[in-house]
Amino acid sequence: MTTIRVAHADEIPALVRYPDDAERSAGTAAYLTDLLAKRCTRPEWCLVAEEDGHLVGSVVLWGMPGHEVPGDVVLLEAPWDDETDPAVGLALLAEAATLARTLGATELGHVVDSPAQAPQFQRHPEQRGELLRRAGFTVARDGRRFRWVAGGELPAQDGRLRFRSLAELGREPFVDLLETLLGDTADARLTEDVRRHGLRRAAELLFEETAELRHEPQWWEIGYAADGSPAVVSLPAHNPAFPVIGFVGVAPAHRGRGYSSSVVARGTAILAENGATEIRGDCDVRNVAMFRGFQRAGYDNFANRMEYVRPL
Repeated sequence: MTTIRVAHADEIPALVRYPDDAERSAGTAAYLTDLLAKRCTRPEWCLVAEEDGHLVGSVVLWGMPGHEVPGDVVLLEAPWDDETDPAVGLALLAEAATLARTLGATELGHVVDSPAQAPQFQRHPEQRGELLRRAGFTVARDGRRFRWVAGGELPAQDGRLRFRSLAELGREPFVDLLETLLGDTADARLTEDVRRHGLRRAAELLFEETAELRHEPQWWEIGYAADGSPAVVSLPAHNPAFPVIGFVGVAPAHRGRGYSSSVVARGTAILAENGATEIRGDCDVRNVAMFRGFQRAGYDNFANRMEYVRPL
């Protein structure tokens, strides 16, 4: 019989242990220790599946540091063999959804990165995807992950653009430009936000959600073309794990001029000047211009990321 329960104190932070994979066990423990220290999760948000006295699965609710309402699940583990009954994984996700709902969440997200890598080591991506679909999750975005590592030259800056910061401009010009960008976006997740909330509110939410990441007002900038019109927006920041190109975009009227790499280069320079030695960024696989922009700015496409969401 399978029991889904909150993990005991002596089961945290390792949760499900893998005797034949010390790197994976150590990675899980280090990751969960970090999440607990940053208040991205709580001990009571860590659920495990137990069978005959052994832990056979886990799932952990995750939120932005200090938030009382979780928004995602991480460290999802269950038996993944093709012949294995998915009941354990389904029970874990159902219990996580119930707990999240009682905490005030209205939806839950989850990401699956491939190839499998630290800190979550998400092997068996096909089985994971099928389990998520059976649990009521749908694909929100088929994404690509990029990484820049210090050691070489910074990407070249674009002298065609004149940058002005949030500290100088204030919030409204940024929301205005984000609204323009979202009116013609190749990003599936942002397209859905526009459908649900309308253009203006989707732009406000994008600004507000990105603002939850650690940043300084002088880091966030709009780049103006020679004619004085806003051409690009750059929102570099730090998420709980890494410095990130939080959001970048090129205004529709200025696309096709190579500005996608220019705006990634600008955010990279800002973060590097403030001590970043590794920077990450994401884009939708359909956003070909931004995919190439990351590559031209010296970023490596180190992983693919399927983003899932389930309404509660």
